Amino acid sequence: MKIRATQAIMECLLEQEVDTIFGYPGGTILNLYDELYRYQDKIRHILTAHEQGAAHAADGYARSTGKVGVCFATSGPGATNLTTGIATAHLDSSPVVFITCNVGENLLGRDAFQEVDSTGIAMPITKATFLVRDPQKIPDTIRQAFAVAATGRPGPVLIDFLKNVTAPDQMIDYEFIPWRENRVCDSIQSLNASHQLKNPEVNQQDIETLLEMVSHAERPLLICGGGVVRGRAHREFREFAEKLDAPVAITVMGGGGFPGAHPLTTGMIGMHGSQASNVAVNECDLLVAVGCRFSDRVASDPKTFAAGAKIVQIDIDRAEIDKNVLTDHHIIGSARHVLALLNARMPQYHHEAWKQYILPMRAPSMAEDSETLNPQQILDVIQHGTPDGTIISTDVGQNQMWAIKYLHFSYPGQLLTSGGFGTMGFGLGAAIGAQLGNPDKRVVHITGDGCFRMNCHELCTVEHYKLPIISVIFNNGTLGMVRQWQSLIYGKRYSATTLDRGPDFVKLAEAYGLKGYRVRTRKELEEIFPQAMAAGCGVVIDCILDIDEMVRPMVAAGSPITDFLLKEGTT
Repeated sequence: MKIRATQAIMECLLEQEVDTIFGYPGGTILNLYDELYRYQDKIRHILTAHEQGAAHAADGYARSTGKVGVCFATSGPGATNLTTGIATAHLDSSPVVFITCNVGENLLGRDAFQEVDSTGIAMPITKATFLVRDPQKIPDTIRQAFAVAATGRPGPVLIDFLKNVTAPDQMIDYEFIPWRENRVCDSIQSLNASHQLKNPEVNQQDIETLLEMVSHAERPLLICGGGVVRGRAHREFREFAEKLDAPVAITVMGGGGFPGAHPLTTGMIGMHGSQASNVAVNECDLLVAVGCRFSDRVASDPKTFAAGAKIVQIDIDRAEIDKNVLTDHHIIGSARHVLALLNARMPQYHHEAWKQYILPMRAPSMAEDSETLNPQQILDVIQHGTPDGTIISTDVGQNQMWAIKYLHFSYPGQLLTSGGFGTMGFGLGAAIGAQLGNPDKRVVHITGDGCFRMNCHELCTVEHYKLPIISVIFNNGTLGMVRQWQSLIYGKRYSATTLDRGPDFVKLAEAYGLKGYRVRTRKELEEIFPQAMAAGCGVVIDCILDIDEMVRPMVAAGSPITDFLLKEGTT
C-alpha cells in the first residue's frame, strides 16, 4: 500500500503502541507535525517549554511505565538542546527514541540555517543513531530503533530524518506490522547480528559456580543495582535475597529494586552510603552485585572495595564486567532470568550472626524534633502524607541523597533520578512524564533551589496539562552539595555557590497559575501538605532550610568506603 512518508512514520509509531510524544516543533520537522495533526486522536503530543524538558519527560515516562519514551525536536538548537537529556537516558539505561529532522539533502554540508550533525553529536551517548536519507527506509529504521532501545541493556536511540524525506509528496510502500511481529522482519534479523537484540544465553556452569560459592559463604552481601529496576527483576531479586538471608545494599539507581522497608535492607551504598552498607562491603566474604556497574560513587577506591570478599557480578552487558572492579566470578544475562535460575536451585540459608552484626548499624528512621525545618522532617511528612506507590522524582545533589536515604521505594519506576549523569533540572521534566504515563498515581518532585532554577519554566507544562505534581524545594540558599564539599575539603572557601538571588518561588508558582506555599517549620509543612495534595493542580512548596545542612554520611572521592568524612546521623 502506498502512503505518505510522514503517514508511515505515524503508523510505525502506532505499531510500537506509542500513545504519547513529548516535543517541540520547528522549521525542519514541520512536515512531521502537520501529519501529527491528523493523528491527534490516536497519539497525544505534549508540548513542553524547552527541548531538554521534553527529553527528560520522555525519559521519566519510560522509566515509570517500562515503555519506550518518544521525543520530537527540530534541527540545529532543537536537536542540540536534547543532548543533555539523551546523555542522561544513556548513563541510566533508559529506553527513549529521539526523532529529529535535519535540513534537506540539497543543503546538507553547506552550513545551512539550523544545520547540525545530529547523529554525529549523539553517537557517543546513544545505543544507535540513524540518518534517514531514503523515505523507503522509514519503516525498517523505526522498527530497528525501537528494537535497539528496548532490548538487551536498554538505552536511547536517535533517528534524524532529512527534511526532503518527509516532504508531503513523498509516497512509500508500507504494511502495518505490530511490534511483536515485526521483530522477525528481515531488517530486524539482520540488525540482531550487530546489536544483539536477544538477551545473552546464561551459562549453566556459571550458575552452578555461584551456587557453590554461596554454599561456602558465612557473611554474604547483595547489591541491588539499576539492572534490577530496568529489568523489572524485583520479585526474583527479593526471593533470592530472602533465600540467601543476606543484607541488601542499594545503589542510587537500584531504588525500587528491593523494598526500602524490608528487614534485610541496609540502605544506600557508596559515597553517601549508610554505615551498615559500607561496613558490610568491607567485612563480607561474598559480594553478589546484580545490575551494578561499580561506578566511582559506589566503589570510590576499587583497590580496597570488598577486599576480603569473593566478588560476583551479574549483568546483561558484558562490557561492564571487570570495568571498574575486578571480579572473581560473573554471570552474563538479564537479571530476571539469572535470578530465576538461581532461585530454582538454591536452598534456604540462615546467617543470623552476620545479620545481627550488620543490621543494627542502620540509622534510626525517626525524624528528630527541632525548631527549624530539616530535610528528614520534610521527607517524613511526604512519606506519611502520600498514598502507597507515590512516584518520587528527584533532582541532583543533597535533595537527591536525602530523598533516597529517608524515603522507602517498593517497586521499579517509583524512584526517578539521574544517577549516572547527575543532571540538575532532570526532576521536573521526569515528573511530568511520569504523571502523564501514570495518571492514577500521585507524583512528588523533590528538588533543590539550584536545580529548580534549571528547568522551572516547565511549570507552564504542569499548569497547561492540569498535572497535580507537587514540587518540594529544599531551599538552603546555596548549591548545597558543592558547598558541602567546599566546607569539608576546601577550607570553607565558598566560591560561587551562594544563591542569594531570586526568584520568589511562591510568586513564580502563582505566575504560572499554580499554588505556592512557603514553610519554615515542620508544623507549617504538616498543615500545608494535605492542602497541596487536595489542590487538584500543580503545587510548589518552598521549604526554607539552614544553609549548612549536610548529607550524612559522606566518604571522600577516591577513599576507602568506610573512611567517613561525616559519620551517620541526622542531617
